[in-house]
Amino acid sequence: MCRSIKTLRRPEVEVTDEEIRAAALQFVRKVSGFREPSSRNAEAFQAAVGEIAESSRRLLEALPQAQVRARSASTS
Repeated sequence: MCRSIKTLRRPEVEVTDEEIRAAALQFVRKVSGFREPSSRNAEAFQAAVGEIAESSRRLLEALPQAQVRARSASTS
């Protein structure tokens, strides 16, 4: 798992388009092995970022709101 991708489905916090795009960018960087693609690969790289961002947005919209988990008395 790419550690720089943070969880976007959080209780009581609205995810922003910038956060979704940043997570998609990190995913594509990890999968492709490119931090910055060459000009020859830039179009495919950016298209992948856009597609993953859109898929992520649809997923987050389809999931129920994340719930705050209550801490049990034994973990205090």
